[in-house]
Amino acid sequence: MSMQGHIVLLTIAYAALGALLLAVLVRLPFARGVKVAAICAMSVFNIGVFFWSQGLVGWSSATAVPARFQVLWTRVVEPNPSRGTPGAIHLWVEALDENNIPSGEPRAFLLPYAPALAARASEAQSEIKKGNPQGGRAETYAPDIEAAPAENANVRTASQGVAPGGDPSGGGGMLDPSVLGGQTKSVDLMPLPRPLLPPKDMP
Repeated sequence: MSMQGHIVLLTIAYAALGALLLAVLVRLPFARGVKVAAICAMSVFNIGVFFWSQGLVGWSSATAVPARFQVLWTRVVEPNPSRGTPGAIHLWVEALDENNIPSGEPRAFLLPYAPALAARASEAQSEIKKGNPQGGRAETYAPDIEAAPAENANVRTASQGVAPGGDPSGGGGMLDPSVLGGQTKSVDLMPLPRPLLPPKDMP
């Protein structure tokens, strides 16, 4: 489903909830003018939700990245202690199927800043500029990666299981969008694997 389709469904959901609340309002002993004003306000609000949601399009999502993907571009925002911002890593990626074939639907994702992943993202972008396609994969988060000594750490893997990089407050616990969206995986960037094509003798 396209992003526009998601926005339309979100607007319908708000309208359905508003209709339910207005149905309850009709039964309450309020003046007719109050009920009419509430109905008009809710109708305007539902129309506003559709247009306000358009502003969400283009923002990097704090949800988990696809299991396998091609990296189209990267953007590393370094931490700035003076401003209280922890930094962030933006990945523009395209999901790959089991045959390493792109889906044709690029999406932007927001990852928490980690020095190892930031270095790998910058390296991947340099390789992309050279014409060398880059890929990646998401794996189940392993806490022992961060607990291991620095000399034994895998510099190509960085955890997403920390506060979202774009949130100066350091995240909101279980209500944080990264938690609700399943952002509890480690990300590994590497050269893009070749597509697995069927044998030539097959139709």
